[in-house]
Amino acid sequence: MLAPIVAAVEAGRLKGADKIGIQVGRHINRYKMGKHFALEITDTTFKNAAKQEDIDTEAALDGIYVIRTSVSPDTLDTPAAVAAYKNLGVVERDFRNIKAIDLDLRPIYHRTEDRVRGHVFICMLAAYIAWHLRQAWAPLCFTDENRPERHDPVAAAQRSAAAQQKASTQTTNDNSIVHNFSTLLNHLATLTRNTIKFAGGTRIEKLSLPTPLQRRAYELIGTPIPTKIGTK
Repeated sequence: MLAPIVAAVEAGRLKGADKIGIQVGRHINRYKMGKHFALEITDTTFKNAAKQEDIDTEAALDGIYVIRTSVSPDTLDTPAAVAAYKNLGVVERDFRNIKAIDLDLRPIYHRTEDRVRGHVFICMLAAYIAWHLRQAWAPLCFTDENRPERHDPVAAAQRSAAAQQKASTQTTNDNSIVHNFSTLLNHLATLTRNTIKFAGGTRIEKLSLPTPLQRRAYELIGTPIPTKIGTK
């Protein structure tokens, strides 16, 4: 990637240390390789050389990382420590969901510290509920319900045959359409309570007819579908 820049400078098509530096920086910074190259830039020349000794030193450590924990081996042995580290991905996913995807923590329009803290606290509670819902609704979603046990914590995770079947057919065991968490929530949002007003002023509250998927979702969380609005 640096060779065309060298050629352009030598041909006189690219001049000026600042302009040359911008072109070089686009590649060096993009791939974070600046530490591995010695660069010499003037208004009319550009030379670069790989720091081979540094490259060889770093290459020797490729794929090697160290996990340090404050708990005793009785609490977390080596494989368990690696697994716990990998499970941080679930925490990162939840924080992404809190900030922008499902819960929309931001922007915060509160002005006082207590209200900001209260807003964040409610979002954390919502994330906790969402975690439980993901577990309960696993049969309706692409979630792997019977993930194979990982004997080697460093090995790539494997999916069960049932999860692969759901992914390939896009259907569950009862031939229902498989959802992700967001699309399932969107479907549940179509279950509405309607206010019907009759001639003479009589009003009644009526629940729309639940779909089989909506009924199944409520069964999985062990909660009946509410038939009316609670009394004041």
